[in-house]
Amino acid sequence: MNTDVYLVEARVSASHWWFAGRRRLFNRLIRALHPNQSWSILEVGAGTGANLPVLHGLEVRQVVACDLSVDALRLARVGTTLARADATQLPFHSNSFDLVLAADVIEHLDSDLAALREFVRVLRPGGHLVLTVPAFPSLWGPQDIVAQHRRRYRRSPLVTLVREAGVRVSTCFHFNYFLFAPIWLARKALLALGISVASENSINTSLLNRALTGVFYADVDTAPFVNPPFGVSLCVVAVKPEP
Repeated sequence: MNTDVYLVEARVSASHWWFAGRRRLFNRLIRALHPNQSWSILEVGAGTGANLPVLHGLEVRQVVACDLSVDALRLARVGTTLARADATQLPFHSNSFDLVLAADVIEHLDSDLAALREFVRVLRPGGHLVLTVPAFPSLWGPQDIVAQHRRRYRRSPLVTLVREAGVRVSTCFHFNYFLFAPIWLARKALLALGISVASENSINTSLLNRALTGVFYADVDTAPFVNPPFGVSLCVVAVKPEP
C-alpha cells in the first residue's frame, strides 16, 4: 500500500469505527475457537498492528506479526515478534501455528492462491485460518486504488479458492452490510468526480465516528448469524484437516 495509507491507519486505528468493529468481530470469532496458553498465532499482513490488541488479549503463548512493508512494521505496536515477510514465501516452519489471521491481505497480491497455500502450510493440523477480503467488484473505488488492491471478491469463488488451498471452510459470510448502500454510492460519486483521498479512513469526524461505531458493532454482531447476501467485506473461518 501507499505509505500515506499506513500513516492514516496508524493515526486512527485505535478508535476508528472500521478498525474497532473489525477487532470486535475477530475477538468474537477467535474466542469461539477456544484458544489456550499453548497456542501460537500468526498475523500475516499485520500492517501497523491494528488487530494486535485482540491477539494479545487472548493470552496465548506467542503472537507473531509479519508484513512486507518496513514502514508499516515501524508503526506497529511493540511487544510483538515482528518479521518482514512476503505472504507467498513465509519464513516460518510448516505446521508452526494454531491460528493464522489475514485481514484484508490477499486482495493485494498477484497470486492469492499462493498466499493461501502458504497460510495453510504454516498451520498445524487442526489449526484455523481467519480471513477477510473486500467484497463485490462493483464496490471498486478510490480506496481500492490507494490501497493497491488487485481485486474484490464474491462469496462462492472465494470459498472455492480457500478450499483449493487445502482447508475446510467452516463459515463464510458478508459483513459491513448495514452500510453497503451508502458506501457504494459514496465510492461511485468519488470516482465520477475524480476525487482522490489518502485513505477513506481519513474521512471522519468524532460525531460521525461515534454513530458509525454503533452501527458497525451491531453489524458485526449479527452478520455471522444473519448471513446477509451482500456486504462490503467477506469473512472466512477455515480449519486445516488432521492427517
